[in-house]
Amino acid sequence: MILFLLKGLLRDPSRSVFPVITVTVGVMLTVVLQSWISGLQGELVKSSARFSTGHVKVTTRAYALEEDQLPNDLALLGVDSLVRTLRERFPGLLWSPRIRFGGLLDIPDSSGETRAQGPVAGFAVDLMSADSPDLRMLNLGQAVVRGALPTRRGEALLSDELARRLGVGIGETATLIGATRHGSLTTANFTVSGTVRFGLTVLDRGTIIADLSDVQSALDMDDAAGEVFGFFADDLYRDDIATRTANAFNALVPGKSDEFAPVMVTMRNQAGLGQILDVWEYLTGILVAIFIVVMSIVLWNAGLMASLRRYGEIGMRLALGEARGRIYRAMLAESLMIGIMGSALGTAAGIGVAYYLQETGIEIGSMMKNASIMLANVLRARVTAVSYVIGFVPGLCATLLGTSIAGIGIYRRQTAQLAKELQS
Repeated sequence: MILFLLKGLLRDPSRSVFPVITVTVGVMLTVVLQSWISGLQGELVKSSARFSTGHVKVTTRAYALEEDQLPNDLALLGVDSLVRTLRERFPGLLWSPRIRFGGLLDIPDSSGETRAQGPVAGFAVDLMSADSPDLRMLNLGQAVVRGALPTRRGEALLSDELARRLGVGIGETATLIGATRHGSLTTANFTVSGTVRFGLTVLDRGTIIADLSDVQSALDMDDAAGEVFGFFADDLYRDDIATRTANAFNALVPGKSDEFAPVMVTMRNQAGLGQILDVWEYLTGILVAIFIVVMSIVLWNAGLMASLRRYGEIGMRLALGEARGRIYRAMLAESLMIGIMGSALGTAAGIGVAYYLQETGIEIGSMMKNASIMLANVLRARVTAVSYVIGFVPGLCATLLGTSIAGIGIYRRQTAQLAKELQS
């Protein structure tokens, strides 16, 4: 029976070409948009984890409440011991102490007078240890534009845009003017070893990256750090494992009423990322639902037109005694075949377009000049396992729904009228 129906569809293109094209286009758009949303979500998660939240993060309870203000006066103390404990108890994650800070960068001339100044946001990370995960997580090796990574104390990296704006070259001195952990004024001289570009406007506008020990000395934060980041080794966030890790750590910490006691939070519970990720999941579901409804309406109309064109055929089959239910099921089987063909073609086309967008991306740097969100200047799609199957949901549901509605007319045919219809 299935082979018979398939031959009928292939030999009568008018019954299959338009529905297949409709399903193919709808499925292709579904796959491309799902891959695009997945790419945006993945880029935001990756960038936020590397520079802002980690997959999990340990801070003091007081620091966590005022995190947006970078309150280094509420930093973790005894951080070396804390990091050793984290690495022993949770070896499945890579642990990295960091200090985020702000200040003014002063560029002196040959006589020591100010030549240029500009505000900076700083990252203090471990650049010297062989086992430090920061070089890989921050992708510093590929981010270098000019010069090289720091190799000794007192060297720092500047964002390339900031260096060009201030007119500072490789090997020149830059003075950081900021505040210590205790609130007093501090200055520290750094030699610019290189410049970097991350492709994130919020960082490329004005960032300085220095070794953790140098910044600890400059900010009176010996054996202290504002945050300790935890990363999964494969750079993929897993909320269930992160939540279990955070709960296990927090259960070990005594003095839960102490505002300086450490607390671990997952990435999902920081910076509103949980709500953003939930919204994107809802958008994917809404996207599929919209295409199901739209394609169902189109295919319903196509089914009605096909029923009108096949009015005599259906009447003849009824007149010969074929059961209405059998005819109805045959039409559903035809629509299922059309849905499979259209979904396969649409998925193949959508995956092709998504792979192209994944490799080339779309440049939006001009739109991100004043952005404060951790989103790359080049947005890319991301092809996942879901991309290969999600198109079959609207492709099959829409064809079956459209045909099931259009085919109801079979049950409304009056057997008594068949002879008159066939005579005419």
